[in-house]
Amino acid sequence: MKQKYFIDSHKAITFLLILALMAWFRRWESPTAWLYLALHGSYGLLWTLKSQIFPDKQWDANCKLGYGLFIWAGLSLYWIAPLILVSQNVQAPAWLMGVCVSLYTFGIFFHYAADTQKYIELKYNPGQLITDGLMARTRNINYFGEMLIYLGFGLLAMHWIPLAVIALYLAVIWLPNMLKKDKSLSRYPQFSEYKKKSKLFVPFVL
Repeated sequence: MKQKYFIDSHKAITFLLILALMAWFRRWESPTAWLYLALHGSYGLLWTLKSQIFPDKQWDANCKLGYGLFIWAGLSLYWIAPLILVSQNVQAPAWLMGVCVSLYTFGIFFHYAADTQKYIELKYNPGQLITDGLMARTRNINYFGEMLIYLGFGLLAMHWIPLAVIALYLAVIWLPNMLKKDKSLSRYPQFSEYKKKSKLFVPFVL
C-alpha cells in the first residue's frame, strides 16, 4: 500500500472527527469550536484535493500495513488540539481568533502554492533544481507554511500540548527531512550558490 493512502484518509476524516467531538460534548453553540472545525476541517479536505490534483511523489512510496498504521498514529497527535478545545469548551478571545485565521491563511498559501510550483516545475522540467518563485529565499517554504497552519490550530486550543506536538514534529520529522533534502540537492553544481542566498526554513531568518 502507498503511504499517501494512510495520510490522505487521516486528513480526510479530520472534519468528521471534530464534528463528532462537537456532537459528543454538545458544543453546537461554541464559536471557537466552529472556527476550529472550519480551519482544521477545511485543511484536511484541501489536502486530499491537493493529493489528487498535484500529488507529492514522495508519498507514492509503498509501505507495509504496520508502518502505515504508525503514520496514522503519528498524525493523530494533531487531534489533541481539537480534543482539548472541544472537551474543555475553550473560548478563545476575538483577537486570538484573528491571529489564528491569519496564520492559517498565510500557511495555506505558502504550503500549497509552493507544492503547486514544485509539481509544475518538475513535471515540465524534470530533474532541475528549483531556485525561483517561492523557493528563491527559502528552501523549505512548504514546511514553513505547514508550521503556520498548525500554529493556528494549536494556539486556538490555548494549551501547551498542541504546541509541544508541533515542536516534536519539527525536531523529529521536518528538520531531518529538510537536512536530508539539502544533502540530496547538493549534487547540483549550482546548489552551493543557492544555499548562500536562501534560508533552510524560516524566510529571512533561519
